[in-house]
Amino acid sequence: MRQHRHSAGETPTSRTHLHDVAAVGFGRSSAAYERGRPGYPAAAVGWLAERLGLGPGAVVVDVAAGTGKLSRALAAAGAEVVAVEPVASMRQAIGSGVRALEGVAEALPLVEHSADVITVGQAFHWFDGDAALREFHRVLHPGGSLALVWNLRPLNEPIHAAIEEILGRYRGDVPSHRNRRWRGVFERTRLFGPLEERNFPNEQQLDAEGLADRVGSTSFIAALPSKERERVLANVRALVPGGTVRVPYVTAVEVTERLP
Repeated sequence: MRQHRHSAGETPTSRTHLHDVAAVGFGRSSAAYERGRPGYPAAAVGWLAERLGLGPGAVVVDVAAGTGKLSRALAAAGAEVVAVEPVASMRQAIGSGVRALEGVAEALPLVEHSADVITVGQAFHWFDGDAALREFHRVLHPGGSLALVWNLRPLNEPIHAAIEEILGRYRGDVPSHRNRRWRGVFERTRLFGPLEERNFPNEQQLDAEGLADRVGSTSFIAALPSKERERVLANVRALVPGGTVRVPYVTAVEVTERLP
């Protein structure tokens, strides 16, 4: 980890390659995403900051940053954070304190060797994994690190089982963390080492509208025609007839090192 202050330089242009469902769904749901998606627990962010030395002088590029939930947490740890996000409405929600750039994982708008760490929250399954790792390798300093952060839904929990019963008919072949196809790239790459994983408890307390925002920010639900989407969200609201419901997660943090 380099300890001097430096900025991630920008390249003049970047291409756009975004899954159609992601483009439509996340373009429609940025407000619901910010309201309804869980953040990342302090213990997970603290472990990541200590493990990767994320303090003053460290440059972190948060790829597919969404509305900036992970970006802001990393900036609070003291690092200089550059958020890269292709969806304009998501990017606009990131707010001050984090430099936000338009771009995709497969073609980052950054010069080579300009980052100490790259992070990806809730998104690696959307990427062309081989192309993304080549690009991450280009942008990272030698000895830099890549961290994947996931808020995973334990389906043995009743609330998640009920949500999944509603979602299952719409999921289709949309990329997901659960099918684990994205892991194949880490098994064959020669650009990064093995993944090291740590898990942390996380949870939300949501009322009916909060749970509707959480589910409504799911890409393939947000991309539905409006009448069908409203039927889905009405069924979700019915899962919380009054008060709030506990919605637990497992936050998984996976770290790998850039190889020469």
